Amino acid sequence: MKSKAKLLNTIKYVGGIVLTIGIITFLLGIFERGSSVLTPIGIGTVMGAIFIFLMGVFFVATEEMLEKMDKGIAIAPMKIK
Repeated sequence: MKSKAKLLNTIKYVGGIVLTIGIITFLLGIFERGSSVLTPIGIGTVMGAIFIFLMGVFFVATEEMLEKMDKGIAIAPMKIK
């Protein structure tokens, strides 16, 4: 369980840092005078942070479900009448 907690904390911090960078870039693009390339870059960075967080949580949940799943279940053949 400790490895899962470490992975979740890592995902949380990386996602938070990328999200903060994206928000700052977006706000710089919005409040800058004239046409700015920073606005779409900020939007993409925020979307990337959300994607990183969701995929990380999905991988941790999948790993936990695979760990708890019973392995080697015998399948008995069906009897045909």
